Amino acid sequence: MHTVVVGTSGLTASDVLAVARGGARIELSAEAVAALAAAREIVDALAAKPDPVYGVSTGFGALATRHISQELRAQLQRNIVRSHAAGMGPRVEREVVRALMFLRLKTVCSGHTGVRPEVAQTMADVLNAGITPVVHEYGSLGCSGDLAPLSHCALTLMGEGDAEGPDGVVRPAGELLAEHGIAPVELREKEGLALLNGTDGMLGMLVMALADLDTLYKSADITAALTLEALLGTDKVLAPELHAIRPHPGQGASAANMLAVLKGSQLTGHHQDDAPRVQDAYSVRCAPQVAGAGRDTLAHARLVAERELASAVDNPVVLPDGRVESNGNFHGAPVAYVLDFLAIAAADLGSIAERRTDRLLDKNRSHGLPPFLADDAGVDSGLMIAQYTQAALVSEMKRLAVPASADSIPSSAMQEDHVSMGWSAARKLRTAVDNLTRIIAIELYAATRAIELREGLTPAPASQAVIEAVRAAGVQGPGPDRFLAPDLAAADAFVRGGDLVAAAEKVTGPLQ
Repeated sequence: MHTVVVGTSGLTASDVLAVARGGARIELSAEAVAALAAAREIVDALAAKPDPVYGVSTGFGALATRHISQELRAQLQRNIVRSHAAGMGPRVEREVVRALMFLRLKTVCSGHTGVRPEVAQTMADVLNAGITPVVHEYGSLGCSGDLAPLSHCALTLMGEGDAEGPDGVVRPAGELLAEHGIAPVELREKEGLALLNGTDGMLGMLVMALADLDTLYKSADITAALTLEALLGTDKVLAPELHAIRPHPGQGASAANMLAVLKGSQLTGHHQDDAPRVQDAYSVRCAPQVAGAGRDTLAHARLVAERELASAVDNPVVLPDGRVESNGNFHGAPVAYVLDFLAIAAADLGSIAERRTDRLLDKNRSHGLPPFLADDAGVDSGLMIAQYTQAALVSEMKRLAVPASADSIPSSAMQEDHVSMGWSAARKLRTAVDNLTRIIAIELYAATRAIELREGLTPAPASQAVIEAVRAAGVQGPGPDRFLAPDLAAADAFVRGGDLVAAAEKVTGPLQ
């Protein structure tokens, strides 16, 4: 099994995906263990002094003015975890919880948190055992970190609360730890706070969304090319010299992808046939401009994710010179903004895909295709209601594009009076990514059927490869009306699993 070694820095998005989705094992490097021990010595020295230090010998948030005596500090750390594990609502997905825990471990191992090496090792042991804390949908405001979600994870380390075992069954966390030979941690000064104070949940969801959207943007380029073919559109608008004079990188990449898919097509360039037209509609002609703007948004979000992966997010932090200082690095604004940006871009990509699908189904705009791509229009409804489903998904995506990060709600007796709502931005982006997958799948379903209805004209080799692959995956072609939901589910799985991109790339080579 693949192993990810956690040091004091240097983790990548690929490492997060390997642990969250691939079940990779985790090891702590000798460098990380040494950094943990060194930082802990500093915390222990401060804890022994009479002067109050936030997070070490004081209360938290609005209660930070109280100095806590040594005999109560272990109780303080336990209490912060128990009281902050206040999430409600549906369970969060296993991959999100694994990313959340792994990214908190990443910061702990930076040597800036003051957590003991044995606590970090327990975090790794729990992940390696396939134990997943039960984390709930609601409880994070995206400031002071993803507090409730991280608290539920810390509760599992203490052997309390509920967790899911590797068999998928939810049981008391203490039982699961015991079965895997993992001793519950007894938290000491600063450790409870250090386990809760990070942007790890929103960052983990950002990393996974970026991976998913990278595939979806390639998928959208492919389906846009298939629709252009089915509508007998022109590929002249994709010429590199046209995109070079407006040099947005994403736009050029999308146009190049579409051109690669269309290479060798006999369906393009029929503008002056029976129904002459000067230009294709915007949803076809401007596909690279819209998808390209989304690609550039992805690039910016990826840069933010890389910076956050290189960060140690905690409050207070242990500095190399021995100081323990309070800060505001736990504020989720940098991550929250790009999560919202991505939801906006995804909504627009879904919107333009739906407009192309609708054009394929409208006999007045499809240049010779049957109404709704039906076998016997009137007797058959064809794909009429598939487009309704697509429209419903697009409408939902527009609502999901309303930014969470523009909101703030004060908490902790006005001490924490401005928050990022980054966790909420991440949660709605996950829904948006799911919906975008379905929208692209419906365009794929319509475009492949439409191409097959263009008898006597041969599609591009890449398009033909896609059609053959999607049919082999159980998505049926033209014919009389049938139970449509299974076909749409198969098309969704085909896009979601990356098979659409793989099928095209067998002909085109790697797409951008």
